[in-house]
Amino acid sequence: MDSTMVAKVLAFVLYLGFMIYIGLRNASKNNSASDFFIGGRKVGPWVTALSAEASDSSAWLLMGLPGLCYMGGIRETFWTAMGLIIGTYVNWLIVAKPLRKCSISFGDSITIPEFFSNRFKDKSHIISVISVVLIVFFFTIYTASGFVACAKLFNSVFGLPYHAGLAIGLIVILCYTITGGYTAVCTTDFVQGTLIFVAFIISATIAVISLGGPSDAIEAVQNFNAQTIAGNFGESLKAAFSANEKFGTLSIISALAWGLGYCGMPHIIIRFMGIRSNDEIKKARRIGTVWMVISYVGTFLIGTLGTAYLLNHGTILGVDAGTAIDGVTHFGDVETVFSETMMNMYPSFIGGIFLCAILAASMSTADSQLLAASSAVSRDIFKGIISKDADEKTVLNVSRFTVFLIALIALFLSLNPSSSIFSLVSYAWAGFGATFGPLILLALYWKKTTAKGAIAGLIAGAVTVVVWHNLGTIVDESIMKAFPVLSVYEIIPGFAVNAVFAIAFSLLDKNKNPEMLAQFDSYKSMAD
Repeated sequence: MDSTMVAKVLAFVLYLGFMIYIGLRNASKNNSASDFFIGGRKVGPWVTALSAEASDSSAWLLMGLPGLCYMGGIRETFWTAMGLIIGTYVNWLIVAKPLRKCSISFGDSITIPEFFSNRFKDKSHIISVISVVLIVFFFTIYTASGFVACAKLFNSVFGLPYHAGLAIGLIVILCYTITGGYTAVCTTDFVQGTLIFVAFIISATIAVISLGGPSDAIEAVQNFNAQTIAGNFGESLKAAFSANEKFGTLSIISALAWGLGYCGMPHIIIRFMGIRSNDEIKKARRIGTVWMVISYVGTFLIGTLGTAYLLNHGTILGVDAGTAIDGVTHFGDVETVFSETMMNMYPSFIGGIFLCAILAASMSTADSQLLAASSAVSRDIFKGIISKDADEKTVLNVSRFTVFLIALIALFLSLNPSSSIFSLVSYAWAGFGATFGPLILLALYWKKTTAKGAIAGLIAGAVTVVVWHNLGTIVDESIMKAFPVLSVYEIIPGFAVNAVFAIAFSLLDKNKNPEMLAQFDSYKSMAD
């Protein structure tokens, strides 16, 4: 092992050790389920904001989207980023404060399934069961994307076998999530969010300067794109660029629709329930939005400038290894554009630290998702239905076991080295946005929403997303081409169908719970 590799290994070991240390340090603070799942509602605005955005962005911010940019998907990246930034701001604006107040008013709820059950007075626990099933299903897919990112990173940086990288990511994430709970997850997410932020600002600036300034950088990227379209870098990269050029109105609508997902993401909106006070939400909203804007600008710059920058350093991505290209000696996966840029840009140790930003993005999402899923299982199924008399210690132990079990299932789903981070995240994002999003909004703003309406909406939204996502394998290709609307992002039809079913079944339900209606009025009258 040479000195360069030693420096990289040292950077990663220090970072991963620090994450585990945070988990162990916070282990003693978990004296109740509230402490473990939402930090006892004592988390400040800075940690809440960066934790929410870091857990939201995941590895696709540093691998999926930059890889899409690298292949000429600039317009898709731009419109997706616009949808996500707008969605983030609106989510903080219209969901954060009402959800914190409503979750306190309706039984001091600390999980999303528990909130739905309390809000709609569902004594049958049907809402809880359906919600938990959906959370586990979509979070397992989402968590798998984080494990894939870890594996690709370790393979790109250290040459480790893909499956060895999976194992390392799994072990570290489990260590601090199982021991530290919500406070550890938020603290590590704060550190990780800060690292991602700094890595983008510094790296994008250096890339522009190294290419000769803004105008020369733009010219270099345009030259790379022209050569790619001409087929100078092989047919596979040419095909990817050509496909990404076909980005019309429906594609723009689909990209913007990513913003719809925010109000239905359990691992994000749970942060609203855990913040210290409503007065700090405005500050947290500003911090989170600024972080998002700068991070997505960084994604855009690294992905586009990385084409010319890496070519100047003898590297090209997305083509078959061994393809004869003048001056190119290294090949790789397009989703490693950020890591390849970091390794070429910095001395080994500094590069290793910034490469940890990818690890940070993967872990900050995976830990939050594992915690949210485990809280749903242990709190809403185990204690809510199976063992109502279970003490706090037993509930925490069940939660920790659930974290471990879901992580193993996600590991199984990520065993394929050709797995796409962007595709996995896209599917899970649509699932949560379309199943929980409309119900969160209705729960907070329409008091006549009933348990029957909520159940109908959950089922209809979930079925629509799954069916729509798999239309390409169900419907003949000629039909798909004849009706382009069928290719629209599944979150749009899923969200709409959920809302229609929830509203229709609520209106048809004549036996509205008077206690629920009175409690809703009480929640609306609560002081900020």
